[in-house]
Amino acid sequence: MFGLGEAEIATVVAVSVTLSFPLFLYGAWIMIDAEAVTWGVLVRHLKFILSGLTLTTVPLLLWMAPRFLDQLNGFAALHAFLGLQAYAMLAFGGTGIVRVFRAKWRHNLYHDYDEDVLLDEIGDENMRFWRRRIRIGVFGYVFFWLLAYVVGMARYVVKYGIV
Repeated sequence: MFGLGEAEIATVVAVSVTLSFPLFLYGAWIMIDAEAVTWGVLVRHLKFILSGLTLTTVPLLLWMAPRFLDQLNGFAALHAFLGLQAYAMLAFGGTGIVRVFRAKWRHNLYHDYDEDVLLDEIGDENMRFWRRRIRIGVFGYVFFWLLAYVVGMARYVVKYGIV
């Protein structure tokens, strides 16, 4: 791949995945810090989150996954398991995100923010459930992402001896 050796590609992948975490943190901070989640706030948040997901997912799809069976051992299996759990939690939270997004869009709360309108009142009777799914999904994603990252970096150090 691009004339680089395996250790160099592994280093590029490690750097890419490492750079995604600050993007996730800043993306989360944007939502936490916002008094009102307007369309502009949402788009800014998504720019950072999607950039972080790209820095993690592209190396996964292009380099990690194709090599998985060739290097199947306990460390690789644990890394893959934890990474898959992270993406599963992301999908779990995503089901809630879609419902909340639709409810806010339907009531034009991204453009004409009204702080008197409670999110639990504009959605269906399950809005609290969907918001809880988002929180669980985000927490689960970060938890499993961190575990997969630590295992992946340990694999990197053991395999390539580079710190």
